[in-house]
Amino acid sequence: MSSHPPLRSSIEPASARPLQKGRQTRAAILDSALALASQMGLEGLSIGALAEVAHMSKSGVFAHFGSREELQIAVIREYHRRFEEEVFFPSMREPRGIPRLRALFERWLRRVSVEVDSGCIYISGAVEFDDRPGPVRDALVGMVRSWHDALERSIRIAIEDGQLRPDTDVPQMLFEMHGLVLALHHDARLMRLPGADQRARTAFERLVEHYRAEPVDVHKPSH
Repeated sequence: MSSHPPLRSSIEPASARPLQKGRQTRAAILDSALALASQMGLEGLSIGALAEVAHMSKSGVFAHFGSREELQIAVIREYHRRFEEEVFFPSMREPRGIPRLRALFERWLRRVSVEVDSGCIYISGAVEFDDRPGPVRDALVGMVRSWHDALERSIRIAIEDGQLRPDTDVPQMLFEMHGLVLALHHDARLMRLPGADQRARTAFERLVEHYRAEPVDVHKPSH
């Protein structure tokens, strides 16, 4: 047997370096793009503006994102990825039912509260693209729909586990949860009203109590 290391292992690190560097550059550009979009909206994104913020040439940015539309979609996906990391995945570690639903809402609330000074791309994007068909709108709708699906699953699990009433109106509960977040964003960002986050929490708890299942009395004799 040869004492030399396999040729493949000696080549891979060198060949992987340009690819890794390219990914790092793209990630850095996306980071700048996300910050820019949070401040100026998705419509404020352009190859030129991003090149200036990222201290790169337009051709350098264009090499990673071939068009403004592709850049906007990449930003939406990156925002969604971070949203999942911060809100969805930690909440999934909570017990099923109401505790998990409460964790999802609480982390969502915290995220929006932090974004009051920068802006939520889901909310600002909805204003910008709600009446503009195309790939950017489709990407936004897809990301929001996947989040709604996750919330709906958690509500249905709470019903299956007997924590929420069997007759719980799932679409209505989801609608009201999203409505509370939109109201928080409006009152905190536009109106600058103090205590908006706590009012949203109070309203959520009232919503849960409205649909909460009656506790089973194990001592009550059955007929």
